[in-house]
Amino acid sequence: MVNLREVVPARCLTLLRCNWKTGAYGRLFCPSGDKMSKSLSNIVLIQYQGMARLLHHLLYGNPKPELITELKVNQVAETWPELAGRDGNRIGREALANYLQQWDETQFLDLQLDYGQLFFGPGEPKAVPYGSVYLGEEQVLNDRSTLALMDFYQAHDVSLQLPARDPVDHIGLFFSVLDASFGRLAAEPDNQRLVRFTQVLLQQHLLPWAERCLELAAEHAQTEFYFAVALLARDFLLQLTEDFNLIPMPARLFR
Repeated sequence: MVNLREVVPARCLTLLRCNWKTGAYGRLFCPSGDKMSKSLSNIVLIQYQGMARLLHHLLYGNPKPELITELKVNQVAETWPELAGRDGNRIGREALANYLQQWDETQFLDLQLDYGQLFFGPGEPKAVPYGSVYLGEEQVLNDRSTLALMDFYQAHDVSLQLPARDPVDHIGLFFSVLDASFGRLAAEPDNQRLVRFTQVLLQQHLLPWAERCLELAAEHAQTEFYFAVALLARDFLLQLTEDFNLIPMPARLFR
């Protein structure tokens, strides 16, 4: 089986520094630490790290033809974990396999255009990748939910050093933080502070809106590639909800 972490090396990740200091974690809908540890012992965190790393690169920034070729060469569609065997996972893997089987770089422009119309522009993206647009009534960038996430990261000494002044609540950046979290949890499975950090990140800052973003991406994707990415990312978040024993916090969404 292909090691998904090796398809995209760590040096290609957004520069990230995480010390996860003790801080206020907010209210959690989760079981006791013993049950949480038992749940985590049943998953392969290194595998989850590789999945998060790939999703970071596939969702954050324009597609790169060399990465798509690497996915094809390494048969990522065939080795992507089935997780709980949900329909979205199966359909996503099939769509990704179909796309990669016929991939060559002459299709790159269509892929770029699809990424743009979904996540970047020009014009209003169909699946805006920023949480504040879904959580704020005014649907603007850097709204209160973004500031809350920035405060959360600052409280836990998480620093995202971005190439541009991009809001930190981009869905692709969340997967970068999850990559780092899973890598450290694989080495420190009993680190309950890091477990709680990951729970709060998912439950309070990502899950309330990400499913809607990915639903829109799957609905409006014009290539099988981004249709597949949206389905596989959504399935992964559903799996993390189960693995970390979370009940997503209810939130009013404005799109």
